Amino acid sequence: MSSTHDSKPIEVTSSAQFQAILQTNALVVADFYADWCGPCKAIKPIFEKASEELSHENVLAFIKINTDTQKDIAQAYNVTSLPTFIYFRNGQITSRVKGADVQKLSGMLETIRGHFQEAIENPGGAAGGSSSSGETWRGAALPRGYTDITDQIEINRCELLNVESGAEGVRTLLDKSKPSALSGQKSATSDWVESDTDEQLMLFLPFQAMIKLHTLQITSLPPSEDDDDEAPMRPKTIKLFANKSHNLGFDEAEDMSATQAIELSEKDWNSDGTANISLRYVKFQNINSLVLFVVDGDGDSEKVRLDRIRLVGEAGEKREMGKLEKIGDE
Repeated sequence: MSSTHDSKPIEVTSSAQFQAILQTNALVVADFYADWCGPCKAIKPIFEKASEELSHENVLAFIKINTDTQKDIAQAYNVTSLPTFIYFRNGQITSRVKGADVQKLSGMLETIRGHFQEAIENPGGAAGGSSSSGETWRGAALPRGYTDITDQIEINRCELLNVESGAEGVRTLLDKSKPSALSGQKSATSDWVESDTDEQLMLFLPFQAMIKLHTLQITSLPPSEDDDDEAPMRPKTIKLFANKSHNLGFDEAEDMSATQAIELSEKDWNSDGTANISLRYVKFQNINSLVLFVVDGDGDSEKVRLDRIRLVGEAGEKREMGKLEKIGDE
């Protein structure tokens, strides 16, 4: 498939241009670099060759972001190493590669190649059966006096680590629709998320406003084959971290004291596969982000499955959305 526009990577010159690219292209690959960076120059030919082969208008865009001139974008996406490559699918971060690691970048580009073919073969298809209208499905009732504030999540800046290749990621977890495992309807793509190399998942959720988080609802609907050791598990141990400016590394989160640690057992899951988790409300007052770390699962498999996530509480006044900004640790 030949590209329909200039196949050279697009040089981003403003936050507005960057947001426009994210909104008009299903797939975006960003190269964060600096003119003085030697490793950036060394790996540049691989990125440019991929751009020449795969760039396609309104489908897949390769972009370059100079971290010296576009500091606001670099800070918003926590770029601390050069080069850094970030892959966005449907506006959300799917993966990132830090440093001039040829093997990891090549692996990222192979994943992107597969997603590109899917996008070409199914133009305009909704990711993961996404629902843009109608009532939001919830696997448990709302606590009295509180509302669903899932829509306060700033989805373009979310990040989900160690997700299985090909998964739709955060948009799947926040989808309004009833999970296909409960509705009996088949989805064109899997409408759930599974971990990749082991049972751990790391999810970063920044908010449009300061919120008060009262309850976390997690839906997990793994298949029920008892004799299948490879079947994914439900999460067992979860650590929550409030007010982080970016996602955490797995080793970092293992050693860090959590805002709240949660241990789930079989009795915590209702008939719709949802755990309705009441939080220590005083610890989640006026927070601007949440990191959810799935530490392990409830069995012997190497994979954990999540179908939906809902946040319940109170929303505050929205931050100005006209420009990117860094969320500071507090």
